[in-house]
Amino acid sequence: MPEPLYLEDLFVDQRFRAGPIEVTIEEIKAFASKFDPQPFHLDEAAATSSLFGALVASGWHTASLTMRLLTQCATFSGGLIGVGGKIEWLRPVRPGDLLSVEATIRRITASKSHDDRGMVAIRVVTSNQLGERVQLLDANVMAFRRSNPT
Repeated sequence: MPEPLYLEDLFVDQRFRAGPIEVTIEEIKAFASKFDPQPFHLDEAAATSSLFGALVASGWHTASLTMRLLTQCATFSGGLIGVGGKIEWLRPVRPGDLLSVEATIRRITASKSHDDRGMVAIRVVTSNQLGERVQLLDANVMAFRRSNPT
Protein backbone atom coordinates (compact mmCIF):
# COMPACT_ATOMS: atom_id res chain seq x y z
CA MET A 1 0.00 0.00 0.00
CA PRO A 2 1.38 3.44 -0.91
CA GLU A 3 2.34 5.89 1.81
CA PRO A 4 -0.54 8.07 3.05
CA LEU A 5 -0.81 11.50 1.47
CA TYR A 6 -1.21 14.63 3.58
CA LEU A 7 -2.39 18.09 2.65
CA GLU A 8 1.26 19.20 2.35
CA ASP A 9 1.92 16.49 -0.26
CA LEU A 10 -0.84 17.64 -2.60
CA PHE A 11 -0.71 20.19 -5.41
CA VAL A 12 -3.05 21.53 -8.09
CA ASP A 13 -3.00 19.44 -11.30
CA GLN A 14 -1.63 16.42 -9.43
CA ARG A 15 -2.97 13.23 -11.03
CA PHE A 16 -3.81 9.80 -9.68
CA ARG A 17 -4.52 6.79 -11.88
CA ALA A 18 -5.80 3.28 -11.20
CA GLY A 19 -7.30 0.38 -13.07
CA PRO A 20 -8.37 -1.39 -15.02
CA ILE A 21 -11.02 -3.38 -13.24
CA GLU A 22 -13.36 -5.67 -15.17
CA VAL A 23 -17.12 -5.37 -14.85
CA THR A 24 -18.74 -8.82 -14.94
CA ILE A 25 -22.32 -9.90 -15.57
CA GLU A 26 -22.38 -11.59 -12.17
CA GLU A 27 -21.29 -8.42 -10.36
CA ILE A 28 -23.75 -6.27 -12.32
CA LYS A 29 -26.64 -8.52 -11.33
CA ALA A 30 -25.49 -8.95 -7.72
CA PHE A 31 -25.13 -5.20 -7.19
CA ALA A 32 -28.44 -4.46 -8.89
CA SER A 33 -30.33 -7.12 -6.96
CA LYS A 34 -29.29 -5.44 -3.70
CA PHE A 35 -29.22 -1.75 -4.59
CA ASP A 36 -30.84 -0.94 -7.96
CA PRO A 37 -33.26 -3.73 -8.95
CA GLN A 38 -34.30 -2.60 -12.39
CA PRO A 39 -34.83 -4.97 -15.35
CA PHE A 40 -32.03 -3.50 -17.50
CA HIS A 41 -29.55 -4.32 -14.68
CA LEU A 42 -30.93 -7.77 -13.84
CA ASP A 43 -32.28 -9.53 -16.92
CA GLU A 44 -30.65 -9.74 -20.36
CA ALA A 45 -33.94 -10.41 -22.17
CA ALA A 46 -35.76 -7.52 -20.50
CA ALA A 47 -32.76 -5.25 -21.08
CA THR A 48 -32.98 -5.72 -24.86
CA SER A 49 -36.24 -3.75 -24.95
CA SER A 50 -34.89 -0.98 -22.73
CA LEU A 51 -33.29 2.32 -23.72
CA PHE A 52 -29.89 0.58 -23.42
CA GLY A 53 -30.67 -2.40 -25.68
CA ALA A 54 -28.68 -4.76 -23.47
CA LEU A 55 -27.74 -5.43 -19.86
CA VAL A 56 -25.92 -2.49 -18.25
CA ALA A 57 -24.44 -1.75 -14.84
CA SER A 58 -26.19 0.58 -12.45
CA GLY A 59 -24.67 4.04 -12.33
CA TRP A 60 -24.29 3.49 -8.60
CA HIS A 61 -22.29 0.34 -9.33
CA THR A 62 -20.02 2.43 -11.57
CA ALA A 63 -19.66 4.97 -8.77
CA SER A 64 -18.75 2.19 -6.33
CA LEU A 65 -16.11 0.80 -8.67
CA THR A 66 -14.76 4.32 -9.11
CA MET A 67 -14.41 4.63 -5.34
CA ARG A 68 -12.65 1.28 -5.13
CA LEU A 69 -10.12 2.41 -7.74
CA LEU A 70 -9.67 5.79 -6.03
CA THR A 71 -8.76 4.12 -2.75
CA GLN A 72 -5.92 2.37 -4.61
CA CYS A 73 -4.32 5.53 -6.00
CA ALA A 74 -5.40 8.54 -3.89
CA THR A 75 -4.31 7.27 -0.50
CA PHE A 76 -5.18 10.30 1.63
CA SER A 77 -4.28 10.05 5.30
CA GLY A 78 -7.45 9.30 7.24
CA GLY A 79 -9.19 8.07 4.07
CA LEU A 80 -11.13 9.71 1.26
CA ILE A 81 -13.73 11.61 3.24
CA GLY A 82 -16.20 13.19 0.86
CA VAL A 83 -17.95 16.43 1.73
CA GLY A 84 -19.98 16.98 -1.40
CA GLY A 85 -19.85 16.63 -5.12
CA LYS A 86 -21.57 16.14 -8.44
CA ILE A 87 -21.71 12.96 -10.50
CA GLU A 88 -22.58 12.50 -14.17
CA TRP A 89 -23.07 9.21 -15.98
CA LEU A 90 -22.01 9.80 -19.56
CA ARG A 91 -22.50 6.37 -21.15
CA PRO A 92 -23.60 2.92 -20.00
CA VAL A 93 -21.15 0.42 -18.53
CA ARG A 94 -21.58 -3.04 -20.02
CA PRO A 95 -20.44 -6.52 -19.04
CA GLY A 96 -16.79 -7.00 -19.96
CA ASP A 97 -15.93 -3.32 -19.78
CA LEU A 98 -12.59 -2.52 -18.18
CA LEU A 99 -12.82 0.63 -16.07
CA SER A 100 -9.97 2.93 -15.10
CA VAL A 101 -9.90 6.23 -13.25
CA GLU A 102 -7.86 9.38 -13.56
CA ALA A 103 -8.29 11.89 -10.76
CA THR A 104 -6.93 15.42 -10.95
CA ILE A 105 -6.67 17.89 -8.09
CA ARG A 106 -8.31 21.14 -9.17
CA ARG A 107 -8.16 23.24 -6.00
CA ILE A 108 -6.76 23.04 -2.48
CA THR A 109 -8.15 25.24 0.28
CA ALA A 110 -6.89 25.33 3.85
CA SER A 111 -9.65 25.19 6.45
CA LYS A 112 -10.37 28.49 8.18
CA SER A 113 -11.80 26.80 11.26
CA HIS A 114 -9.58 23.70 11.61
CA ASP A 115 -5.79 24.07 11.40
CA ASP A 116 -5.31 20.32 10.96
CA ARG A 117 -7.04 19.99 7.57
CA GLY A 118 -8.06 21.42 4.23
CA MET A 119 -10.45 20.80 1.40
CA VAL A 120 -9.40 19.32 -1.93
CA ALA A 121 -11.53 19.67 -5.06
CA ILE A 122 -10.89 16.71 -7.30
CA ARG A 123 -12.19 15.71 -10.74
CA VAL A 124 -12.42 11.99 -11.34
CA VAL A 125 -12.89 10.66 -14.85
CA THR A 126 -13.87 7.00 -15.15
CA SER A 127 -13.23 5.54 -18.60
CA ASN A 128 -13.71 2.20 -20.31
CA GLN A 129 -11.17 0.16 -22.28
CA LEU A 130 -11.85 2.25 -25.40
CA GLY A 131 -10.96 5.47 -23.59
CA GLU A 132 -14.61 6.53 -23.57
CA ARG A 133 -15.68 8.48 -20.51
CA VAL A 134 -18.43 6.66 -18.66
CA GLN A 135 -18.62 8.77 -15.50
CA LEU A 136 -17.49 12.20 -14.35
CA LEU A 137 -17.24 13.02 -10.66
CA ASP A 138 -16.41 16.42 -9.21
CA ALA A 139 -15.88 15.86 -5.51
CA ASN A 140 -14.69 17.76 -2.48
CA VAL A 141 -12.67 15.65 -0.07
CA MET A 142 -10.99 16.39 3.23
CA ALA A 143 -7.21 16.16 3.55
CA PHE A 144 -5.39 16.21 6.87
CA ARG A 145 -2.12 17.94 7.63
CA ARG A 146 0.83 15.86 8.73
CA SER A 147 0.56 17.21 12.28
CA ASN A 148 -2.86 15.52 12.63
CA PRO A 149 -2.59 12.25 14.59
CA THR A 150 -4.94 10.41 12.17
